[in-house]
Amino acid sequence: MDAPRNALYAQAGGVTAVLNVTAAGLIAAWQQQAPAEARLYGAREGILGVLTRRLVDLSALTAAELNDLAHSPSAALGTCRHVLQPHEHSVLVDVLRQHDIGTFFYNGGGGAARACQDVQAIARAGGYPLNVVHVPKTIDNDIPGSDTCPGFGSAAKYLATSLREASLDLAAMAGTSSKVFILETMGRYSGWLTAACGLAARHPGEGPHLLLLPERAFDEAEFLRRVQEAVERYGHCSVAASEGLTGHDGQVLHASGARDAAGDRQLGGVAPLLAARVTEALGYKCHWSVADYLQRSARHLASATDVAQARATGAAAVTLALQGERDFSPVIRRTNDNPYQWEIMPVPLSVVTGPERRVPLEFLTPDGYGLSAEGRACLAPLIVGEDYPPFKDGLPDYRLPEFRSLP
Repeated sequence: MDAPRNALYAQAGGVTAVLNVTAAGLIAAWQQQAPAEARLYGAREGILGVLTRRLVDLSALTAAELNDLAHSPSAALGTCRHVLQPHEHSVLVDVLRQHDIGTFFYNGGGGAARACQDVQAIARAGGYPLNVVHVPKTIDNDIPGSDTCPGFGSAAKYLATSLREASLDLAAMAGTSSKVFILETMGRYSGWLTAACGLAARHPGEGPHLLLLPERAFDEAEFLRRVQEAVERYGHCSVAASEGLTGHDGQVLHASGARDAAGDRQLGGVAPLLAARVTEALGYKCHWSVADYLQRSARHLASATDVAQARATGAAAVTLALQGERDFSPVIRRTNDNPYQWEIMPVPLSVVTGPERRVPLEFLTPDGYGLSAEGRACLAPLIVGEDYPPFKDGLPDYRLPEFRSLP
């Protein structure tokens, strides 16, 4: 049989502020570089949309629609967390055959990378020639083999900004009100987002005063001592804590009994837990906040660096695939520190499905509670620059294309 000529794009997992920027970059590159007769389809809700044949035509989107897409947060096509089941394998191959799909672009994090390997194996078992491309994104910044990942820089910018502002609020009221503020960030296994909160502190005494990452076992007695020390020295203490914070036994401090579709435990709730212990042990009034969806959807405060990298990653996925690269992921690699420079290069799927990339301990101060000069040098360039969406009536004017469903 002739090689399949069309391509399929889908989004997976948790959204980011720049996931749709990657989509826009990928679609534009396909329109410019693919053969005229080749089509680019999109699947609604990730791999589930493939299995249920809910496909749309992305090939004919206009430049204005792509511009609107790139300025919107979330995931325009919808995402899912889904592990392919044996009874779905034949359905998947049938859909690929029906639409003459030669390349599958799956835009997501670690779960999507593993799904790409599954799709690759299923296609091979079915005798179907398919090029599977994992297009990276995650605010967790934990994709192995990369320097950073689209989505992280914008989430880091939002969190560092929020913590700087909240710390100023805390300092203003600490004399007669709350003396401690705790911000909980996402990060199941790695503390990149929490580390990035350290960018908010430019001078001694500025918050955050403590960073709590999964990479270091949580010591409650030491934590409480450090909080008290900060309050006595500065009058207040602000803290950034990862949702995946673990104790010396390796168990997370707080997790609900629920699990998501991929089988991972639902995290969240470490901030109120820590706040309660601070108040009980030290008597300080304590406020806390869980950034949750806010940190990954804040397109209004996206990092211009992140936007540029997100767009370039989508475009590179297409360019490399059309040049003959197979079963790969286009990852960002740093080529220079000062000035910050980067490039995109393909790595095999086996690389991006490896163990999560964790924060090096040298990125933290020797006591483990602050961001080191090396950590700051690594993270600071990733949040540089602004890329504001259009505003209308005082609010971001987000508009999504009206995708054309296939007949």
